Amino acid sequence: MVQAPKNLKSFESLLEIITALRGPEGCPWDKEQTHRTLAPYVIEEAHELAEAIETGNEKELVSELGDLLLQVVLHSEIGRQEKRFEMTDVIYAICEKMVRRHPHVFGAETATTSTEVLANWAEIKAKEKKPSTEEQMRFDVALSMPSLQRSQKIGDKTNRLRFDWQNATEVLAKVDEELLEVKEEMRAMDKGALEHEIGDLLFSVAQLARHLGLEAEQCLRTANARFENRFFTMRKRIKGSGRDYDQLSPVELEEEWQRTKAALKSKE
Repeated sequence: MVQAPKNLKSFESLLEIITALRGPEGCPWDKEQTHRTLAPYVIEEAHELAEAIETGNEKELVSELGDLLLQVVLHSEIGRQEKRFEMTDVIYAICEKMVRRHPHVFGAETATTSTEVLANWAEIKAKEKKPSTEEQMRFDVALSMPSLQRSQKIGDKTNRLRFDWQNATEVLAKVDEELLEVKEEMRAMDKGALEHEIGDLLFSVAQLARHLGLEAEQCLRTANARFENRFFTMRKRIKGSGRDYDQLSPVELEEEWQRTKAALKSKE
């Protein structure tokens, strides 16, 4: 049996726990994990953290931050065991990056607005990248990122390369154009063509959000949560009125949906 650390508020204790879990007397599951097998959990934990932030649940926020930190420590311990890197290298890398990319704080440069900070950050980051845009075949935006969010990040990249719409009105015109093309393909019901056009429409909507200063991914996450709340509230209202959801016609469901929306509108 491995002795657990006494001070569970210490970062060193967390390192000790993970080392024990990956050690000879540790957990079989933890010992089997690799960087690759843990990758899906990093994505999952990041989404769960975002959800905790959105709901404003402080207890969940603390828990999910811990879960994400666990992933960092696990990957660092795997790197240490493979004699490739360890936690101190991870900490050094992010500390050095923060100092280097904030010359207005740790250096002689000045930046008085967030816009100036982001411009400096982008310029410094661009100089650090090895391949130029001409030499690579995709933007430096993680493929594992949610697609809507990645679309918006790609738009940020092309904006810096002077390839972008001038304003939101121009993007809205493009959204209208793409919607018309979806409607045209719906007449033929060619799934391949529809996939193409709906993809173009979603990409354009992401760029519209960007031009309006919104995060497309956040817009959709909020819409998902709003729809879920309305739908299950509607079902609860139907049950409370003594009716059977499964026995209602599409017209009756739509009527109840509209009533539920109206009832919730002031709370959303």
